[in-house]
Amino acid sequence: MLKIERKEGETIDRMLKRYKRKHRDTKIRKQLSDRKQYTKPSVKRRKEILKAAYIEKKRQDT
Repeated sequence: MLKIERKEGETIDRMLKRYKRKHRDTKIRKQLSDRKQYTKPSVKRRKEILKAAYIEKKRQDT
């Protein structure tokens, strides 16, 4: 559970922005979508390999 304490003189909009950033940084939304359905370990590994290959290709292009 994320807790955001209000700082002195801070507006609600600013607090909401901090909460959203903290929520995004902790990757809660990704965890929720990952838990909706089971993914086989072989599929996870395949995705990791493809992602690594994509990133490596991007690095070589620049």
